[in-house]
Amino acid sequence: MRNAFSKGFWDSSSIMLGYFPVAVSFGVAAVSADLAPWLAVLISVCIYAGASQFILLLLIAQQTDVLTMVLIVIAVNLRHLFYGPALLSQFSATDVGPRPYALMAFGLTDEVFAAARARLTHLSIEPKAYWYLGLQLGAYASWVAGTAVGAYLASDWLSHYPILQQTLAFVLPALFFALLLDMLDSVDRLLLAAAATATWLATFFLPAHTSLILGMVVGCVWALTSQRKEVLV
Repeated sequence: MRNAFSKGFWDSSSIMLGYFPVAVSFGVAAVSADLAPWLAVLISVCIYAGASQFILLLLIAQQTDVLTMVLIVIAVNLRHLFYGPALLSQFSATDVGPRPYALMAFGLTDEVFAAARARLTHLSIEPKAYWYLGLQLGAYASWVAGTAVGAYLASDWLSHYPILQQTLAFVLPALFFALLLDMLDSVDRLLLAAAATATWLATFFLPAHTSLILGMVVGCVWALTSQRKEVLV
């Protein structure tokens, strides 16, 4: 178990490199929105929702009521409902006990899903669930640490150089694209193309998070249709 967990933590290094600068940017943004540094870190510790945390800052600045903020953050993260079932099939029934499943769900992010989905199929180390927990912990620790650095140390420096904040924000999409390339050999490329096209077209009419959910629905329908055709054949 220890070896699997350690390898998962080590394999999260690429995600850590992508998360840290974006988390620094969040810490800076939180302090700029008049949040106390400790509160910025607490948001990352408890919510850990990436882009949703930036949306949360905007909602706080607009003095949105608490219930509305909760509902919006949940709506933005509805895509995670598709992630869990897709990864669950990669673990055996005896791979992990019932208690760690809450941790596995809490640490599930876009980048963690992409990395796990690409590697779990070919992973030889056991138990896979502990490798996955190590992968999540590395990503989570990097996000929290980056938030702390941004909130306590980098806010004054980066506030004078807006271009640096924009550069930091670009790191995460670049990382996710690199992780997506790792999945090309294990996922139907036509499925990826269909989901990506649906998402791209939807962005002209819908918010980004809704477009992403629509793309996932198209991908699910495509996969189910392909499996049905294989069964009939």
